[in-house]
This record gives sequence, structure tokens and C-alpha cells, in this order.
Amino acid sequence: MARMALEGVRILDFTWVVAGPVATRILADQGAEVIKIERGDENTMSVLGPRRTGLQGELHRNKRSAAINMNHPRGVELARRLAALSDLVMDNFSARVMRGWGMDYQSLVKIKPDVICISMSGLGHTGPRCNYVSYGPTLHALAGFTHLMADARGEPAGYGYSYADMAGGYSGALAALIALWHRKRTGRGQFVDLSQFEALVSLAGPALLDISVNGRTQAPPQWRSQEAPAAPHGAYRCAPRGGDDDRWIVIAVRSQAEWERFARASGNPGWTAEPKFRTLYLRMRNREELDAQVVRWAASQQAEAAMALLRRAGVAAGVVLNGADLCVGDPHLAKRGFFAPVKLPGGGSTRLTGVPMRLSATPGSIRTAAPEVGEDNDYILGELLGLGRAERAELVTEGAVWG
Repeated sequence: MARMALEGVRILDFTWVVAGPVATRILADQGAEVIKIERGDENTMSVLGPRRTGLQGELHRNKRSAAINMNHPRGVELARRLAALSDLVMDNFSARVMRGWGMDYQSLVKIKPDVICISMSGLGHTGPRCNYVSYGPTLHALAGFTHLMADARGEPAGYGYSYADMAGGYSGALAALIALWHRKRTGRGQFVDLSQFEALVSLAGPALLDISVNGRTQAPPQWRSQEAPAAPHGAYRCAPRGGDDDRWIVIAVRSQAEWERFARASGNPGWTAEPKFRTLYLRMRNREELDAQVVRWAASQQAEAAMALLRRAGVAAGVVLNGADLCVGDPHLAKRGFFAPVKLPGGGSTRLTGVPMRLSATPGSIRTAAPEVGEDNDYILGELLGLGRAERAELVTEGAVWG
């Protein structure tokens, strides 16, 4: 098996929920040894769902888990010993948490001079809100995305999932690689203060530029094209497929030639020849009436058939895929083997999303399913820290480690 790019790198992982685990998962997929420090009490273990499958299976594959009680002095001592054996220490708590445990950069650099500490807090370690606790949807609102994604009535809507966690997670993995490269060149570690809020704000794109340069208040773009004038342009509900009545197609018509092709492909219904839709300018001006006509046309079409029809005619169109479409029905992802089968301990298997970047010389891989909390206590406390069975049992009895 080819060596992986991050083989030999060890990460002590205090991250939880989604953003931080996304970052460490990316690194684990490329060969880093990621050791999760986790609570082992039943309330914590049950709140996030089954560990080996679904979201938790995605987030924690290729990692190891130690159930260490950071509220116990001996638990903190164990964590500090593990930090001394690690290249990176990562967390996504609010700014004050690691400092309270004595696990912040200023404390750890004394026992590991070249350590890299990455803190993926919600709002960073400086500023008036540095100690605030945040979650993805909170950051969406603070960054303006919730307002910019208002519904048809103008009510703030936002994402249906925590996009901020993905933005923060990928930024965290990138920060880790940058810091590792710096250490390779200089021999020095450093502290990385990563604000998930700022990672998200940086993705506001043209809206942020318009605000900063022109001082303009931003209105929700809804389905309007933000790159160039286009009409029709949007998502249109199609006919049900079996028991699924939530089928949609996206259509974008940007030029007169595309409009004429769209009209022919849709059967040249009378409304396509109306004077108010004759030019792109007029179609933009009468966008609501045009959309109403396209809505009626799409409602009579099967989404996949309409997509094929329009694409053959040279019109940009695509089905709005749901989870089943992606996981089971997408021929491109199937051909590339994106969804990888992973064997589960005790038999059976699950499928997880694959590694999206494919390095020819050092390919990443999914090697192990997500561990249950504390599953690797013996390896981490025994093999890495050299603690015998009796001492490990004593730690469990004292409450410093969950057995």
C-alpha cells in the first residue's frame, strides 16, 4: 500500500459536533493519526446519534478515541502527556476552555516546544465576543446568510444545514497543513487562531464586496442569476415520481439563442411567442410572469426527462438531486466509486462518502470505521503512554478515564 501524505503526523483532537471533526477527518483520511479526547458519559454519547454509521460514521472514520475526563486532574495530566507526543492539538471550543484546562498553546509549548495548536473557536480569541459560544446556524445569522436567503415572503430562511461547519472544517484542515509546512521549514510550531465566523464571512463573495465598497444594503437574490442577466432562471417543481412529490429542475437561459432553443424544446407553447418575452431585457422585466409560465410547464414534466430534453437542445438544466439520487442513482459518482463500503466490527458494513481529492502518489483512503467512544483506551493509554493494566484500571476507578 502506498504511503499517505500525512503518515507519521499525530493530532490530539479535542473537537466535537461537526466543524472540528470535519477538519480532523480530512487529515485522518490522508494518513494522520487522529486521537480524539472525548467524554464517555451516557448523556454525551447518546446525543449525537449512532457512532459507526450516518453522520458520526462520516465524521470520525480513520480516528482513534480515548474517553478521558478533562474535569479530573489526572485526566488533564493524561491529555498533557499525549500532547507532548503529538504534532498538533486541535479544538473547536470557545476561547476560554483550553486555557482553563492548561491545554492552551502558552501552556503546551513549555512541554512540547514545536507543538502546533489550532483553536477553531466560533468568533476567535480576540474582540468583544471572543468568549461567546456559537453554533453553525448562529454564525449564519451573524454573517448575514440567513437574511440573504429569505423566502418568497421575505422571511429570513438560511441554510437547511450547517454550512458554517463545512466552511470552518475545511479552513481548519488547510490551516493545519500550512502550519505543518511552516514547521517543516523552520522547526517551529505556532498558535493558529481560526475564527469560524470569519471563515464564513469570507465566503459572502460579491455581497461583501458590494457592502464594503459601495455601502449598499443587500437584498436576498432568491433565484435570480448573480453572474449575468438570465430569464428564466431558477428552480421549478416537476411532476411527482412514484411517491416522491418533491422533484425539481433548475433552468438557466442567458441568451436569445438559448431562449429560442428552450422554446422549441418545450414545444413552442403560445406564451413563448408573446411580445413581452421577445428579448432578454423584456423577459427580465417580466420575470414573474415568465416564471409562472415555466412553473406550469415544469409541473407536467418528469425532472430527469425534462433535464435530458433541455440539455439535448443546448439549454442549461439539471435535476435538483436529493440524498437518494446522490447515493443510489447518480451514475457519475457510481462510476468513480465515491461512496465507499466500510466493514463494521462484528460483521456488516456501511457506506461512507469517499475522499474527494485523489493524489496519484499518496492517495488517501478510508481504512477504519468510526470508533466507539473510548474504544482505543488500551492503545492510547497503554501503548502510547506506557500505562500498565493496573494503572489503567485505577484511572477508571478514580473517574479520570471512562472504562
